[in-house]
Amino acid sequence: MFTGIIEEVGCVTSISHVNGNRRLTVAASRLTNELKEGDSIAVSGVCLTAVEISSKSFAADLAEETWKRTSFSRIKKGALVNLELPMRADGRFGGHIVQGHVDGTGKFVALDRIRGAKDYWLRIEIPAELARYVIFKGSLSIEGISLTVAKVERTNVTAAIIPHTVKMTNLKSLKPGDPMNLEVDMVAKYIEKMITGESTSSSITVERLVREGF
Repeated sequence: MFTGIIEEVGCVTSISHVNGNRRLTVAASRLTNELKEGDSIAVSGVCLTAVEISSKSFAADLAEETWKRTSFSRIKKGALVNLELPMRADGRFGGHIVQGHVDGTGKFVALDRIRGAKDYWLRIEIPAELARYVIFKGSLSIEGISLTVAKVERTNVTAAIIPHTVKMTNLKSLKPGDPMNLEVDMVAKYIEKMITGESTSSSITVERLVREGF
Protein backbone atom coordinates (compact mmCIF):
# COMPACT_ATOMS: atom_id res chain seq x y z
CA MET A 1 0.00 0.00 0.00
CA PHE A 2 1.10 3.55 -0.78
CA THR A 3 0.01 6.99 0.35
CA GLY A 4 0.65 9.16 -2.72
CA ILE A 5 3.63 11.05 -1.26
CA ILE A 6 6.26 11.05 -4.01
CA GLU A 7 9.80 10.26 -2.85
CA GLU A 8 11.79 10.62 -6.06
CA VAL A 9 11.37 11.37 -9.77
CA GLY A 10 12.92 8.75 -12.02
CA CYS A 11 13.55 8.71 -15.77
CA VAL A 12 12.46 5.98 -18.17
CA THR A 13 15.54 4.62 -19.93
CA SER A 14 13.87 1.86 -21.93
CA ILE A 15 10.76 -0.22 -22.55
CA SER A 16 12.02 -3.47 -24.02
CA HIS A 17 10.94 -7.05 -24.62
CA VAL A 18 12.53 -9.70 -22.42
CA ASN A 19 11.47 -13.36 -22.82
CA GLY A 20 8.18 -12.28 -24.37
CA ASN A 21 7.40 -9.73 -21.67
CA ARG A 22 7.64 -5.95 -21.73
CA ARG A 23 10.21 -4.62 -19.28
CA LEU A 24 10.31 -1.04 -18.03
CA THR A 25 13.67 0.28 -16.87
CA VAL A 26 13.84 3.43 -14.76
CA ALA A 27 16.91 5.41 -13.71
CA ALA A 28 16.77 6.50 -10.07
CA SER A 29 19.53 7.53 -7.70
CA ARG A 30 18.04 7.24 -4.20
CA LEU A 31 15.28 4.65 -3.86
CA THR A 32 17.34 1.95 -5.57
CA ASN A 33 19.44 1.80 -2.39
CA GLU A 34 16.36 0.55 -0.52
CA LEU A 35 15.03 -1.83 -3.19
CA LYS A 36 15.49 -5.58 -3.19
CA GLU A 37 14.48 -8.01 -5.92
CA GLY A 38 10.78 -8.73 -5.57
CA ASP A 39 9.98 -5.49 -3.75
CA SER A 40 7.01 -3.36 -4.79
CA ILE A 41 7.43 0.19 -6.03
CA ALA A 42 4.85 2.63 -7.35
CA VAL A 43 5.83 4.12 -10.71
CA SER A 44 3.58 7.09 -11.52
CA GLY A 45 0.88 5.43 -9.46
CA VAL A 46 1.32 1.89 -10.83
CA CYS A 47 2.37 -0.80 -8.36
CA LEU A 48 5.19 -2.78 -9.99
CA THR A 49 7.61 -5.48 -8.83
CA ALA A 50 11.32 -4.75 -9.12
CA VAL A 51 13.00 -7.68 -10.89
CA GLU A 52 16.39 -6.22 -11.74
CA ILE A 53 18.18 -3.63 -9.61
CA SER A 54 21.45 -1.75 -9.89
CA SER A 55 22.85 1.18 -7.94
CA LYS A 56 21.33 3.65 -10.41
CA SER A 57 18.28 1.93 -11.92
CA PHE A 58 15.64 -0.77 -11.57
CA ALA A 59 13.53 -2.76 -13.99
CA ALA A 60 10.00 -4.15 -13.72
CA ASP A 61 8.00 -6.40 -16.01
CA LEU A 62 4.64 -5.12 -17.29
CA ALA A 63 1.61 -7.40 -17.46
CA GLU A 64 -0.63 -6.99 -20.50
CA GLU A 65 -3.39 -5.52 -18.30
CA THR A 66 -0.94 -2.96 -16.93
CA TRP A 67 0.24 -2.11 -20.42
CA LYS A 68 -3.30 -1.50 -21.70
CA ARG A 69 -4.75 0.28 -18.68
CA THR A 70 -1.94 2.70 -17.83
CA SER A 71 0.09 5.41 -19.53
CA PHE A 72 3.05 3.08 -20.06
CA SER A 73 1.91 2.10 -23.56
CA ARG A 74 2.20 5.76 -24.55
CA ILE A 75 5.27 7.08 -22.73
CA LYS A 76 8.69 7.14 -24.31
CA LYS A 77 12.33 6.93 -23.32
CA GLY A 78 13.26 10.01 -21.29
CA ALA A 79 9.83 10.40 -19.67
CA LEU A 80 9.84 11.39 -16.00
CA VAL A 81 7.95 9.14 -13.58
CA ASN A 82 6.97 9.55 -9.93
CA LEU A 83 8.36 6.95 -7.52
CA GLU A 84 7.17 5.85 -4.09
CA LEU A 85 8.08 2.85 -1.96
CA PRO A 86 5.33 1.08 0.02
CA MET A 87 4.33 2.61 3.32
CA ARG A 88 6.05 1.07 6.35
CA ALA A 89 3.86 -0.43 9.07
CA ASP A 90 5.33 2.05 11.56
CA GLY A 91 5.24 4.99 9.13
CA ARG A 92 3.05 8.07 8.97
CA PHE A 93 0.01 8.14 6.70
CA GLY A 94 0.87 11.25 4.71
CA GLY A 95 -1.67 11.18 1.86
CA HIS A 96 -4.56 8.74 1.38
CA ILE A 97 -4.89 5.01 0.71
CA VAL A 98 -3.34 4.33 -2.70
CA GLN A 99 -3.15 0.72 -3.87
CA GLY A 100 -1.24 1.28 -7.07
CA HIS A 101 -4.10 -0.29 -9.04
CA VAL A 102 -4.76 2.23 -11.79
CA ASP A 103 -8.41 2.63 -12.79
CA GLY A 104 -7.69 4.39 -16.08
CA THR A 105 -5.92 7.32 -17.65
CA GLY A 106 -6.90 10.96 -17.88
CA LYS A 107 -5.49 13.76 -20.00
CA PHE A 108 -3.28 16.57 -18.79
CA VAL A 109 -4.83 19.91 -19.72
CA ALA A 110 -2.72 22.56 -17.99
CA LEU A 111 -0.70 23.54 -14.94
CA ASP A 112 -1.34 27.26 -14.49
CA ARG A 113 -0.01 29.62 -11.85
CA ILE A 114 -2.82 30.99 -9.67
CA ARG A 115 -3.06 34.77 -10.09
CA GLY A 116 -1.58 36.57 -7.11
CA ALA A 117 -0.23 33.37 -5.54
CA LYS A 118 2.67 30.96 -5.82
CA ASP A 119 0.39 27.94 -6.12
CA TYR A 120 -0.90 26.33 -9.31
CA TRP A 121 -4.13 24.94 -10.72
CA LEU A 122 -3.72 21.46 -12.21
CA ARG A 123 -6.47 20.81 -14.75
CA ILE A 124 -7.14 17.36 -16.18
CA GLU A 125 -9.84 15.48 -18.08
CA ILE A 126 -10.92 12.13 -16.68
CA PRO A 127 -12.92 9.25 -18.21
CA ALA A 128 -16.69 9.59 -17.74
CA GLU A 129 -16.89 6.22 -15.99
CA LEU A 130 -14.56 7.46 -13.23
CA ALA A 131 -16.20 10.84 -12.72
CA ARG A 132 -18.82 9.45 -10.34
CA TYR A 133 -16.10 8.60 -7.80
CA VAL A 134 -14.55 12.07 -7.79
CA ILE A 135 -16.02 14.65 -5.40
CA PHE A 136 -15.22 18.15 -4.20
CA LYS A 137 -12.55 17.97 -1.48
CA GLY A 138 -12.19 14.24 -2.08
CA SER A 139 -8.92 12.41 -2.71
CA LEU A 140 -7.66 11.39 -6.14
CA SER A 141 -4.36 9.78 -7.08
CA ILE A 142 -2.99 11.46 -10.22
CA GLU A 143 0.29 10.02 -11.51
CA GLY A 144 0.66 8.47 -8.06
CA ILE A 145 0.32 11.84 -6.31
CA SER A 146 -2.25 12.13 -3.54
CA LEU A 147 -4.23 15.24 -4.42
CA THR A 148 -7.35 16.96 -3.11
CA VAL A 149 -9.99 17.84 -5.67
CA ALA A 150 -10.76 21.57 -5.74
CA LYS A 151 -13.38 21.55 -8.51
CA VAL A 152 -15.33 18.99 -10.54
CA GLU A 153 -17.26 19.91 -13.69
CA ARG A 154 -18.46 16.67 -15.29
CA THR A 155 -15.22 15.14 -16.58
CA ASN A 156 -13.06 18.20 -15.90
CA VAL A 157 -11.18 18.08 -12.60
CA THR A 158 -9.05 20.77 -10.97
CA ALA A 159 -6.65 20.40 -8.06
CA ALA A 160 -4.57 23.03 -6.28
CA ILE A 161 -0.84 22.32 -6.41
CA ILE A 162 1.78 23.84 -4.12
CA PRO A 163 5.26 24.71 -5.50
CA HIS A 164 6.85 21.84 -3.53
CA THR A 165 4.67 19.30 -5.37
CA VAL A 166 5.62 20.80 -8.74
CA LYS A 167 9.29 20.61 -7.80
CA MET A 168 9.17 17.04 -6.45
CA THR A 169 7.04 15.36 -9.16
CA ASN A 170 6.82 14.93 -12.92
CA LEU A 171 3.99 17.46 -13.32
CA LYS A 172 6.36 20.12 -14.65
CA SER A 173 7.35 17.85 -17.55
CA LEU A 174 3.85 17.11 -18.86
CA LYS A 175 2.33 18.61 -21.99
CA PRO A 176 -1.35 19.08 -22.94
CA GLY A 177 -2.85 15.76 -23.99
CA ASP A 178 -0.32 13.62 -22.11
CA PRO A 179 -1.91 10.59 -20.41
CA MET A 180 -2.01 10.55 -16.61
CA ASN A 181 -2.59 7.50 -14.45
CA LEU A 182 -5.64 7.78 -12.19
CA GLU A 183 -6.72 5.82 -9.14
CA VAL A 184 -9.95 6.88 -7.51
CA ASP A 185 -10.59 6.56 -3.79
CA MET A 186 -11.26 2.85 -3.24
CA VAL A 187 -13.60 3.65 -0.34
CA ALA A 188 -16.04 5.20 -2.86
CA LYS A 189 -16.02 2.00 -4.91
CA TYR A 190 -16.65 -0.19 -1.87
CA ILE A 191 -19.55 2.02 -0.78
CA GLU A 192 -21.10 1.85 -4.24
CA LYS A 193 -20.90 -1.94 -4.31
CA MET A 194 -22.31 -2.30 -0.80
CA ILE A 195 -25.26 -0.05 -1.64
CA THR A 196 -26.05 -1.47 -5.07
CA GLY A 197 -24.92 -5.05 -4.58
CA GLU A 198 -23.32 -4.79 -8.00
CA SER A 199 -19.82 -4.28 -9.33
CA THR A 200 -18.47 -0.79 -9.88
CA SER A 201 -18.89 -1.23 -13.63
CA SER A 202 -22.64 -0.95 -13.12
CA SER A 203 -24.49 1.94 -14.73
CA ILE A 204 -26.15 2.65 -11.36
CA THR A 205 -24.32 5.57 -9.80
CA VAL A 206 -24.02 6.85 -6.26
CA GLU A 207 -25.53 10.15 -7.43
CA ARG A 208 -28.65 8.35 -8.70
CA LEU A 209 -29.02 6.44 -5.43
CA VAL A 210 -28.85 9.69 -3.47
CA ARG A 211 -31.49 11.29 -5.70
CA GLU A 212 -33.79 8.33 -5.19
CA GLY A 213 -33.49 8.52 -1.42
CA PHE A 214 -31.28 5.52 -0.65
